[in-house]
Amino acid sequence: MAYAIRVHKTGGPEALQYEEVSVGAPGAGEVKLKQHAIGLNYIDVYLRTGLYPQPTSPFIPGMEGAGEVIAVGSGVTDLKVGDRVSYAGPAGGYATERLIAADRVVKMPDGIDYKTAAAMMLQGMTVRYLVRKTYKVGPGTVCLWHAAAGGVGLIASQWVKHLGGTLIGTAGGPEKCKLALANGAAHCIDYKSENFVERVKQITGGKLCDVVYDSIGKDTFPASLDCLKPLGLFVTFGNASGPIEAMNPGILAAKGSLYMTRPSLAAYTSSRADLVETANDLFDVVSKGAVKIQVNHTYALKDAAQAHRDLEARKTTGSIVLLP
Repeated sequence: MAYAIRVHKTGGPEALQYEEVSVGAPGAGEVKLKQHAIGLNYIDVYLRTGLYPQPTSPFIPGMEGAGEVIAVGSGVTDLKVGDRVSYAGPAGGYATERLIAADRVVKMPDGIDYKTAAAMMLQGMTVRYLVRKTYKVGPGTVCLWHAAAGGVGLIASQWVKHLGGTLIGTAGGPEKCKLALANGAAHCIDYKSENFVERVKQITGGKLCDVVYDSIGKDTFPASLDCLKPLGLFVTFGNASGPIEAMNPGILAAKGSLYMTRPSLAAYTSSRADLVETANDLFDVVSKGAVKIQVNHTYALKDAAQAHRDLEARKTTGSIVLLP
């Protein structure tokens, strides 16, 4: 018997309904997975509320997971029943079993368990493209990273340090700042009690940052732009406080001929080769211990609504995993 969380009508956490579902056999180019762990991410909130509309209704949210292949469709040659695999996207993860295109999953190294893999695929591959592709972080790079105590932020703090860069984080409260600092952030600004623009100026001696990574959106814009040196890059990759409203591009000129991008993991891993390269780079830094994945919260799949409430209330740190 298979079960899933489905959304019949977008809305609050109560829209997440735990139901029995029929999964069926994999079609051509697909595999069927028995899921062992499912990652929970802020993008799941955007799916649930309708900010990111889905093509079908009802739909199953959830963009990442890890499990074993239990059936293989025609035309699939590089995966077999029993393989341990993980993925980030497409939606459909909040389920005990699911069908997924074979070219969207990657084989997991032996040393990484299901819970760790489910917690790191979307967040870890997001950090990978942000620090290795969107802006090539290296020795001497100074970046500002909002929500440094979240799942993405904790991975980023470690990875930026591993690459020789300096990460200035922001977080809400002293405990979250301690967590970011313990994971490699060079500095952490408590946005609840400090003005992050002024603190960035102090920390950098007025030199400001090469790049700002902003997953908060409305609440941190346009102040984030004031943390950038001339020709700096503003990377907006999330909307935790709501989307940035219509902006006049002239603001980029006024604040120093800044660059701005709105990247997505889907675009950076659209080809099979890019997906495998991104995943393998992530597996490598985790296997080496350069990046440690912190699964700080686990919930039963049926309790996904409570997990969403806690995430939106900013009660969580690190990664969150749902267990079927």
